[in-house]
Amino acid sequence: MYGSTKRTLLGFAAASALVGAMAASASAVEVKKLAVLVPEQGTDFGWNQQGVDAARAVAEKYGLEFLPAEGLGYGDVRPTLRELAGEGASLMIAHASGYNTAAPEIAAETGVPVAIVDAPDALKAGLVADYTLSGHEGAYLAGVLAATMTRTGTLGIVTSGEPPSWNSQSAAFAQGAKATKADIKLLYAVIGPAAYADAAGGRRVTETVIAAGADIVFGQGDGSSFGMIEAVETTKASDGGQAWFIDVIGDKSSIDKGFLLSSVLWNMVPVYSAMVEDLQNDAFGTRGYSIGLADDSVQLLKTSHIPDDVWATVMGVRDQIVGGSLKLEPVWDAEAVRALMNSVEIGEE
Repeated sequence: MYGSTKRTLLGFAAASALVGAMAASASAVEVKKLAVLVPEQGTDFGWNQQGVDAARAVAEKYGLEFLPAEGLGYGDVRPTLRELAGEGASLMIAHASGYNTAAPEIAAETGVPVAIVDAPDALKAGLVADYTLSGHEGAYLAGVLAATMTRTGTLGIVTSGEPPSWNSQSAAFAQGAKATKADIKLLYAVIGPAAYADAAGGRRVTETVIAAGADIVFGQGDGSSFGMIEAVETTKASDGGQAWFIDVIGDKSSIDKGFLLSSVLWNMVPVYSAMVEDLQNDAFGTRGYSIGLADDSVQLLKTSHIPDDVWATVMGVRDQIVGGSLKLEPVWDAEAVRALMNSVEIGEE
């Protein structure tokens, strides 16, 4: 009887161990191929290029096959998602807010996990993760910089739309400027609801903002940012002096003609790395991802156009943010952003 019981217990233990091993195997995802989808070509020194470059770097870091899909536009990307899933993608990064409906649908259809932006409530364990990133800490520093260096006392904010990521930076820029110079005048202009690639619109709206008194323009635009910087290069400020441009996400220093004051730089490599590791550890889709000054995934670009004493002041504010004595909360809502401005112009498509 005892021997029979012992054999039964041993058999149960072996079976339990086998079940446990099978469960561990089932939860451990082998990541082999990393895909990224972007609406424009990855050569814009901004949102699209940073997304593609970061995904490529992460693929190299983890020894993954890299599957880039560039220039997809802002329409229906379901066919491309299905194609990438058919090619064996282990993770598809849908790097545009306009993709955050189609990507979860295809994830559910194919079983291939996706990462989306601007949809933090869409998390689904094992299948859908969101990375609504905010560079608001860097944008606050940009506001401090602009308010310190303005000659006219008027700053411009030009955006290609009002997605949450842009809103949080617009608000933080305004907050940093106001904290530095209480009577600063802020002109806010939106090219259109989704004018991310509208370079001509970016130039036209930026020229208008400069004509209204802004001598420093904070521009958020993807492809439209090239039109913004062209306007800064060719339009004098209202005092007859040079206008300046502050960019976001990427570094246009290599094509600067002397008008790029700074940029709020984003590094998405830590974000995409965390996604791959979460997928491997059965934690994908259980949390969002963030960037910030503390780990340098957000930085303010130091150019030769910024005087040393001004930069020291800006870095002093950075120390306050990182140290916790200055606390900043992102503002995601467009109406809340507009309430911070002296003048608001919203364009139509």
